Amino acid sequence: MPNLVALIVGVISLLLVAVAFIPLLGWANWLIIPVALVGAGIGQLSGGSKAGRNLCLFVILVGIVRLSLGGGII
Repeated sequence: MPNLVALIVGVISLLLVAVAFIPLLGWANWLIIPVALVGAGIGQLSGGSKAGRNLCLFVILVGIVRLSLGGGII
């Protein structure tokens, strides 16, 4: 069950990160990354599959790269 919740959080975060690639919306990554961190934490609780956790970690990586390209993380 935690893996399913993490997958849902990961998919929603991935869609929001895709929207944050639009110019002038990069600030949204500051809100999306903590949500993905919570999803990764929930995904870590699942005993079997780690797909939800891995998706959330990918979203975090994409968000951090986008922030660094836009000057949000120096």
